[in-house]
Amino acid sequence: MPDSGWTEPRPTAVLILADGTVIEGQGIGAEGEATGEVCFNTAMTGYQEILTDPSYAGQIITFTFPHIGNVGVNDEDIETVNMAASSGVRGCVLKTDITDPSNYRATRDFDQWLRARGIIGLAGIDTRALTTLIRTKGAADAIIVHDRRGDFDLARLKAEAKGWPGLVGMDLAKDITTAQTYTWDETSWQWDKGYGRMESPRHHVVAVDYGIKRNILRLLADHGCRVTVLPATATGEEILAHKPDGVFLSNGPGDPEATGAYAVPAIRHVVDSGTPTFGICLGHQMLGIALGGKTVKMHQGHHGANHPVKDLTTGKVEITSMNHGFAVDTDMLPAGVEQTHVSLFDGSNCGLRLGDRPVFSVQYHPEASPGPRDSRYLFERFTDMMDAKG
Repeated sequence: MPDSGWTEPRPTAVLILADGTVIEGQGIGAEGEATGEVCFNTAMTGYQEILTDPSYAGQIITFTFPHIGNVGVNDEDIETVNMAASSGVRGCVLKTDITDPSNYRATRDFDQWLRARGIIGLAGIDTRALTTLIRTKGAADAIIVHDRRGDFDLARLKAEAKGWPGLVGMDLAKDITTAQTYTWDETSWQWDKGYGRMESPRHHVVAVDYGIKRNILRLLADHGCRVTVLPATATGEEILAHKPDGVFLSNGPGDPEATGAYAVPAIRHVVDSGTPTFGICLGHQMLGIALGGKTVKMHQGHHGANHPVKDLTTGKVEITSMNHGFAVDTDMLPAGVEQTHVSLFDGSNCGLRLGDRPVFSVQYHPEASPGPRDSRYLFERFTDMMDAKG
């Protein structure tokens, strides 16, 4: 008589948190294991841009939107400047299995792409429950493992997760920054045309790469900027030797105080020169330190494409794309440094400017890749500063 019992599939992947919690599911993407900090991202689109954003280095991303991978992937939506380079993402966690791609731009299946990029994945779990756990206890250190045989040494893996040092004190920018100086002139994507080229530059901008994204560089080019990109370790003298009209401090991963050990002196040198300066994300945090402020580790961080931010200089509320686990401490801002933007979720700092010099920054991602385009005016604010400087 045939067996009519219910058979559960054998788990082929696990996510083990530092507190010993074991979450089982089905493995996707690359096989292997990786440690990192688990965060959740609430964006409903743009998973390819998220997974290739160097700001996520050291993190395991839980997507709260259930259907990830259903539009496949393509080479045009990658955010790492080096197409073949790893962004530093340690893994991803999904609710549902990956379906066949259903989009005219897709050139590859999402699971194949994850394997090719060495990203370990876990599917088939209750991501809402995991998100609730993170919201309650804070961002968790963890290890993610994919083994097609389902062979897991749980005691060893729990020790690995518990022993991971975490992101506090970790300089990750040095791992994903460019190794050499290069120039950029590619402009934004247009439907049925692809990417263009900026042919008549009005300004020369030096961008310091702490983990810069392609779409940031494209938007600078859209606004008439010829861009020279320098490594994260560039000194203030090396930056100013290019005689820039403006300096851009990029996004990036890790602890701003750790990267700031070498980056903050360079930023101070640039600010003191009077050169128009614009920073975002990690660049914003390290600018805050350079101006005399402090940064703090957040409980769960901000990760998503639906975060409301108020521009205190205009009264405008914009919906923004965010990805950060550290923030500038508003209570520690010195005199002369003005808070310009604030999160309407938790009141945390989202923007700064100097009253006596052309220097400003924001915590979120105005390049909107992924995310809404509410904040692209900030690139105009930067070019206006360079115009005024002459």
